[in-house]
Amino acid sequence: MKLMKSGMNIDAVKGISQKDYVRLMSELGFEATFSGDKDEAYHVSLANDLAEFGMEYETIHAPFDGINAMWGEDGEEMYKRLAHTIDMCALSGAGIAIIHLSSGVNAPTLNDMGMARYTRLVEYAAKKGVKIAFENQRKIANLSWALETFADAENVGFCWDCGHEYCFTPGREYMPLFANQLICTHIHDNTCVYNSDDHMIPFDGNVDFGRVAEHIRKAGFDGTLMLEVFAKHPMYEKMTPEAFLIRASEAVKRLERMVEA
Repeated sequence: MKLMKSGMNIDAVKGISQKDYVRLMSELGFEATFSGDKDEAYHVSLANDLAEFGMEYETIHAPFDGINAMWGEDGEEMYKRLAHTIDMCALSGAGIAIIHLSSGVNAPTLNDMGMARYTRLVEYAAKKGVKIAFENQRKIANLSWALETFADAENVGFCWDCGHEYCFTPGREYMPLFANQLICTHIHDNTCVYNSDDHMIPFDGNVDFGRVAEHIRKAGFDGTLMLEVFAKHPMYEKMTPEAFLIRASEAVKRLERMVEA
């Protein structure tokens, strides 16, 4: 019996129309997708295409360029950009906004200003009926703060990015700490070289997907195995969009079998 869903980001490849992309994903067995944050017309159009093919618009990834500003004096503009993502989730029916808490090795330390902004964002999302999933990057302190502070908030959870774990924080495992708050995933592969965030199709790099499957299985997670992959790696340069999507669908089905074994 099938227990989990599979999904894939909407922008993995170029050279194919949005509707054809959605149609092909559906034909390959994908049931959900996510996008970045764009304007209202884009999100309405994508939501309509997904509805036509019976797919779920699961999450919208908030902008993260300049995310460190959330912890500083000039952070209100960044706050507005994150709030826009919340608005687009409410508009399109995507239930979850993926939010980063910092970026880079020299990210700001926790402070009252940033904590207040993220608290305000969580409260704003709750009013809009949207969940926030905080995603692991390089720093554990701010993620720990957010997931502990909002542990009782019904609209806050954890987005586990297994690729980030292997290339940004090698040797650190997030699932033993936060699996009880897991609400969505980002699944991708890389070479496991520090800072090489390759976003390859699973099993094309060096990530230990046996361990990934074990974490997901132990968590009792029955949500979506959501690929976050891009055809930017040299190994995919001669692939057609269709061939890339087929390879991705085969990989996520393999991972699904491992999780459900």
